[in-house]
Order: sequence, then structure tokens, then C-alpha cells
Amino acid sequence: MAFDKTSKLQGDEQSYTISDGIKKFSLRDVGFNESKNGNFTLKRSLDPSSPYNATVELKVMVNSDLSGFKMAAVAGNGMREVNIFKMERKDAFLEQFHYIMDNLEEREIIVPVTH
Repeated sequence: MAFDKTSKLQGDEQSYTISDGIKKFSLRDVGFNESKNGNFTLKRSLDPSSPYNATVELKVMVNSDLSGFKMAAVAGNGMREVNIFKMERKDAFLEQFHYIMDNLEEREIIVPVTH
């Protein structure tokens, strides 16, 4: 999956784009880790009942020049993308997802795309 200016989760109608005000220190403040090649990765559990043994995880990656990102909801083992909108516990997963996205929006990392 390539880095794009706009991204959305599988099954979601809402797209998100990189904020014009994005800063590297903001990424670090919310928990992104910087890789050797300079990309930033955030992994957060979407399972409110078990934050340490995640059944579903949100993975957000921002490229090193802060011009693009990608995101996906992945199974707890991180091996395959899942559609949280069709899962049995979707309400709990979506609540966590929207909480994380609101935090990223507050920190001027991403913004929802208005249609």
C-alpha cells in the first residue's frame, strides 16, 4: 500500500487527509514511532476490553516528508486487513477508532475530508 495524501479504512465512507499543519513533534507526542528510514508508525488497539491483547488494531503510517499517509484496521497479529464496519463488535471498535481519529485531528495530524 503506497502513501497517499488521502486514506480511509476498508468499508468506511469517511476519508481523511494529511493536515497542512502536521509537525514531526506532534506525531511523537501522540505516540508515533519513527523508523530508521524516517517514516512514522502508530499502532493502537481498537478493542476497549483488552488494550494489550488486541483483536483488532489501527495502524497509521506517515511518510518521512509528511506528505502522505496510509491507515488500516488489521487483525491482532497484524497480518491481514479487516473491515471493522462488518464485525460483530463494530460499535466498540468504532468508538475507539473515532476517539483516536479525533485526537489526531486535534493535533493537526489528519483532517476529515468533507464531501
